[in-house]
Amino acid sequence: MTFLAIIMMVFVFAGMIKGMIGLGLPAVSMGLLTIAMSPFQAASLLIVPSMVTNVWQLFAEGHVWSFIRRFWTLLIGIVAGSIWSFLPTLSQSHGHSSEILLGSMLALYGIYGLCIKKLPHLGKHERWLSPIIGYIGGAVTVATGVIIIPIVPYLQSLHLKRDELVQALGLTFTVSTICLAVFLHHNPMSGVTLDYRLSFAALLAALVGMWIGKRIRYRLNEQLFRRIFFIGLVSLGLYMILH
Repeated sequence: MTFLAIIMMVFVFAGMIKGMIGLGLPAVSMGLLTIAMSPFQAASLLIVPSMVTNVWQLFAEGHVWSFIRRFWTLLIGIVAGSIWSFLPTLSQSHGHSSEILLGSMLALYGIYGLCIKKLPHLGKHERWLSPIIGYIGGAVTVATGVIIIPIVPYLQSLHLKRDELVQALGLTFTVSTICLAVFLHHNPMSGVTLDYRLSFAALLAALVGMWIGKRIRYRLNEQLFRRIFFIGLVSLGLYMILH
């Protein structure tokens, strides 16, 4: 019951942040859960909530096929990186290296969110950059359970419209979540069993948190909250590295 309570509280909190600022569910939930469990087990709990929210984000605006045609090399890169990763994966080294990598990714994402003002326009390099960025993102996914760096900065550097960016992120996150689920199923970690019932419970908690977050979104200064959020990610990432 204590284990279940920890899961529910983490996903309510992570969902609340996503409801308030539109991002942060995988990063926050993975970062907090790995304090109490292995990154491998935390990633397994993230599968259902991440898949449901990402699919909804992908299909909310339509025009899915046009995004697949544009970003198919990025998606192929993600699949290739998850199969032939150059990083130690979640099932290796009992998660110690994955915890350090995850902490590094969270800290980098926090620093990126705090410091970046205007990204260079990489649209003219998209054809050859997309498969490389996708491959790195796929490797990061099976190493940490999240695909924040380098996918998010790269897609933002293409200067997409806001709705296009949201849908492009939903597409890449959906593919990476499928790759993560396949990886976890075919590379079990000794001593850890995958219980997808807990993942469905986490989904319910995340949806409740998102509802709460949307209710209080307009009562807060969003820019100030984003700054606090990214500072928190840096702190959490550094804690995981040092711990």
